[in-house]
Amino acid sequence: MKVEDLPLSRDLIGRYMSSGIRELYPPQAECVGKGIFDGKNLLVAIPTASGKTLVAEIAMHFHFMRGGKCLYIVPLKALASEKFEEFSGKGAKVGISTGDFDRRDEYLGRNDFIIATSEKVDSLLRNASAWLAGITLLIIDEVHLIDSPDRGPTLEMVIAKMRRKNPGMQIIALSATIGNPGTLARWLDANLVTSSWRPVDLRQGVYYDGAIHFHDETRFVPSVSRHDSINLLMDTIGEGGQCLVFVSSRKNAEAFAKQAGKALHLDTEELQICRKRLEKLAETDQEKALAHCVGNGAAFHHAGLRREARALVEEGFRKGHIRCIASTPTLAAGLNLPARRVIIKEYRRYTTGEGMVPIPIREYHQMAGRAGRPHLDPYGEAVLISADAYAAGELFSYYIDAPPEDVNSQCSSEEALTTHILSLVASGYACTRPDLREFMRSTFYFYQKKQDRILEAVIGRALTFLDRTEMIVQQDDFLSATEYGTIVSQLYIDPVSADTLLEGLLNAEEYSDIGLLQLICTTPDMYTLFVGNKDSYYLERFILEHEQELWVDFPCDETTEGYFRAVKTAMVLYDWSREVPEAVICERYSIGTGDIYNLLEGANWLLHASSRLSRMFRGAFSSSLQELEYCMKHGIRRELIPLVKIRNIGRVRARRLFNSGITSPEKILAAGEEKIIPILGQGITNTIFRDLKSTEPISPRKGAPPVQPTLFQFGDDNKDK
Repeated sequence: MKVEDLPLSRDLIGRYMSSGIRELYPPQAECVGKGIFDGKNLLVAIPTASGKTLVAEIAMHFHFMRGGKCLYIVPLKALASEKFEEFSGKGAKVGISTGDFDRRDEYLGRNDFIIATSEKVDSLLRNASAWLAGITLLIIDEVHLIDSPDRGPTLEMVIAKMRRKNPGMQIIALSATIGNPGTLARWLDANLVTSSWRPVDLRQGVYYDGAIHFHDETRFVPSVSRHDSINLLMDTIGEGGQCLVFVSSRKNAEAFAKQAGKALHLDTEELQICRKRLEKLAETDQEKALAHCVGNGAAFHHAGLRREARALVEEGFRKGHIRCIASTPTLAAGLNLPARRVIIKEYRRYTTGEGMVPIPIREYHQMAGRAGRPHLDPYGEAVLISADAYAAGELFSYYIDAPPEDVNSQCSSEEALTTHILSLVASGYACTRPDLREFMRSTFYFYQKKQDRILEAVIGRALTFLDRTEMIVQQDDFLSATEYGTIVSQLYIDPVSADTLLEGLLNAEEYSDIGLLQLICTTPDMYTLFVGNKDSYYLERFILEHEQELWVDFPCDETTEGYFRAVKTAMVLYDWSREVPEAVICERYSIGTGDIYNLLEGANWLLHASSRLSRMFRGAFSSSLQELEYCMKHGIRRELIPLVKIRNIGRVRARRLFNSGITSPEKILAAGEEKIIPILGQGITNTIFRDLKSTEPISPRKGAPPVQPTLFQFGDDNKDK
């Protein structure tokens, strides 16, 4: 099917043809045949790199030409940014939202395409964003994540809510790894498009005894090292390809990248530019090691790296400068980084309470699907490394020849369902118990299980908890949310988290920063750090030294692991708010810079929620809590708050000013530019004085208290994190 025959604008068709897209791939043509331009729902279950994004884009532009509005749901913020770049500049207005969870973001409704995570869309629904009623096309990327215990219930409820809100809306769901696509398609009332076709042939095999064993042939690999994975890497590089190497842990990713860098030992101008950019970012030994690896043509990639460093690695790999990335499974989760050969070096991963267990089949298929760069590689190879022939046979049957697991609803989890039941009541989707039952019968969970009795029991327990904690009121069959329950729903926190926070705020005798941080780290919404044997000494010492300040008592009759994890995480946050340098925090707690920012993202939101709750129920703590929220956001002590409120001044510049005796905007103006330039530099000083003078108040009458300038903004310069 020719692109020029599609019912799209001539401008868009011209863009496609000038970029080399002249004909649709067979699965894309099948989507047209199954009604993509006729408003039919579609479940597109086709391999990675076979054109799912283009399917979504042509549908979006078809709606745009007819005055429609499209919502594109992604699982990751990084993927949202990637899609934003991909869809922008083609005629339609594109918006992106992944941030604050208690905002309506009405400005997003001015866009034609809106890209957001499922959690953000759920938040927009809870906060009654009016523009959602105008969505005519819903795209769900990586729809198989309905099966995820963590994120699945939210994605499933978002789909159900959007279908209820917009009955005539078209749905296009995308995935490469679904074992039971027919079941999911029937729930979505969707036509199923499934295919094994790929633009680049994928060859899957197992390496052992010096060769890759495929089903139909054996390929010998030259031995240049005693390490099998290095031999596979150098074989790929020798043919002009790139490699992705998947390992089980961050430590192993870093170790392999160093090993690969020594073997490659490349030295190009592009690599040295990338290395210098990473060195400019680097503040920790881990980041310096990454820069060194990249200078040799290799890299590692995992969630412990800051986002900017990961973005530079991804850019260098896409451009072909970085020849190898060693990664934990973060790269397999949707980012567009194909390679000639994918090496699954380790197919077991540590799981708490179970030890080393095999990765899921779906995860293997996600990794293998990265093999083969369209228009660059004649084929792609996915290679598992095995110890011997017997183990190789097991890998063929367990991974290569096995379909991905079925997708199953995770809404049977009472913990997950409680928060969504509160949101249904608070946002008006269910005003009675029959309404609630009817809505839940529209979920994938009910479609699969068809068990009213079990569902009724879970709903009953959730309503009992919400009633007991005074988040809802039940009168006969009628349900309504209290002001407290409505705020909890709009804040997008787990009702159990809200109950924990409120109980802690009400029971605390005196306010304490570390006490509050410990409290938020005990909530189910807060990710907490792993505690190793070497952490025990400093944790126990910290607990003894701050015994009077901590709000959560040491458990006497249950496991202490959760308690210690919460305290360790709180200590990281406490250090950050007291201006401890990132490099020191990383070394002290054996974490990466990315971990700090991941923790801050969760902590800042829970502090914001705590601040809202304190204004309602514990006003005496409100001022202190708001100050801590500000300090945590900027990584500063309280004394720097007046300075950080000035645009272009962050934690580093504020500290320089403060240490020079300049502690407020008024003192900056009083000191004059000549005294500030040696501290901040000419350019920043000129900008700051221009801003301050534009907001400087008229001089007050003699004897009157000074009027404070008010239009200062948060510092956001690169050095001042």
